[in-house]
Amino acid sequence: MSHTPKCPLTTTNGAPVANDQTSISAGERGSLTFDNFRMFEKLAHFNRERIPERVVHARGTGAYGTFTLTRDMSRHTLAKFLQNEGKKTEVFVRFSTVGGGQDSSDYARDPRGFAVKFYTEEGNWDMVGNNTPVFFLRDPIKFPDFVHSQKKNPATNLPDPAAMFEFWANTPQSLHQMTILMSDRGIPYSYRHMHGFSSHTLSMWNDKGERVWVKWHFKTNQGIKNVTNEEAASRSPFGAQQDLVDAINQGDFPSWTVNVQIMTEAEARDYHINPFDLTKIWPHADFPLIDIGQLELNRNVDNYFAETEQAAFSPGNLVPGLGASPDKMLQARLMAYPDAQRYRVGANANQLPVNSPRCPFHHYQRDGAMAGMPPAFGDDNNQGSSVNFYPNDRVNDGAPAPVADAAEPPMPIEGEAWIKPYDTQEDDNFSQAGALYRLMSEDQKNQLAGNIGGALAHASASAQERMLAQLAAADPDYAERVKKATAAAR
Repeated sequence: MSHTPKCPLTTTNGAPVANDQTSISAGERGSLTFDNFRMFEKLAHFNRERIPERVVHARGTGAYGTFTLTRDMSRHTLAKFLQNEGKKTEVFVRFSTVGGGQDSSDYARDPRGFAVKFYTEEGNWDMVGNNTPVFFLRDPIKFPDFVHSQKKNPATNLPDPAAMFEFWANTPQSLHQMTILMSDRGIPYSYRHMHGFSSHTLSMWNDKGERVWVKWHFKTNQGIKNVTNEEAASRSPFGAQQDLVDAINQGDFPSWTVNVQIMTEAEARDYHINPFDLTKIWPHADFPLIDIGQLELNRNVDNYFAETEQAAFSPGNLVPGLGASPDKMLQARLMAYPDAQRYRVGANANQLPVNSPRCPFHHYQRDGAMAGMPPAFGDDNNQGSSVNFYPNDRVNDGAPAPVADAAEPPMPIEGEAWIKPYDTQEDDNFSQAGALYRLMSEDQKNQLAGNIGGALAHASASAQERMLAQLAAADPDYAERVKKATAAAR
């Protein structure tokens, strides 16, 4: 007696499958035959189930939520999602470790990625940051070398602390971020118990064309909570992923208070710190935090691969009223991030639902792999038969046209700018690292020294000497404690 299931199994071309458990063979013990097209389809697709993992931020966890504006920002920006107190905007947030691959642990001593995609009514804005307010570098030409030094040894494929400290010994601008990484905050207890930062200086401009420079801060409402090296070794490598998924499923929605620091263009010209140096913070005494909203995560993804793995973030995803800055690291990311996503996911990555704008969108980009894939919102079918170039004679009939009001105000080049490499190696790399060290308790200082010493002991004598000189320039006590911890770890 035939029976049609409620949901018939089919091949990808839609044809019903009669048997999905056995292959076709020439006799019970014979070879398979070449008409096993259903088996071929399954195996061929299986071979292609993975896309290239991210070179950095490969291991991630994502969730959806809401940003609620609690302070109208129209004085500083014409971005619509920052107008009118109480306005809500859907978001997707992806947390990640940075250096390790998909096979690494959630509890590695590593910075954590903190990326927020705001689905605004004028397009998507991506705030692509970390859980630290600074970074190891201020010049992007060093970035591939830095990441190589933090990855596994090319010969042994094992972690290589000697390489890490060899790079840092040759790169004093890394000292501030290295101090944070090796401190008690180097391994967050969970993604819910850490802050997030834009780290970069970004910008806003208002309807008068007035620009301000901005740093974004996301302060966890769950409180900061971290683990030690010993505690991390005993935790599940999937612990941070499970913690976030379970909390949201149980209705314990994590949240962050959203703050900004604002600096005028006039203040930036005269400030004693380069405001676009990613290795530096803006002291809160000079530029206090301004509370502007709440970020809450309240919905898990339905499919990890389709959403979290294929989420494509880019600092170049900006909306009118929000912009970049002369931060050199940021400017390199404006190119590198979307380029990485086109390589990983494809030229039409923004048609995927997790990446698609939630507002109508119209452009002249066509074709490429997966063109015509229906996006979550907007057009489909590769934009059909509509005109595919601009300028054209069909703007009055509805063809897309530029919006002059969305233009960013011009930015002057200060002084007589000569085009050449500018070496900042001798800039002040130590003051802020020393100030951070002096804020720590005795226990925190000892943890910091122990964490550094345990790894620095593997480095060459020359690298150790140079690192201790950097630490002494930050604070003599900092160097002395690390020196003792290094000797004890040998």
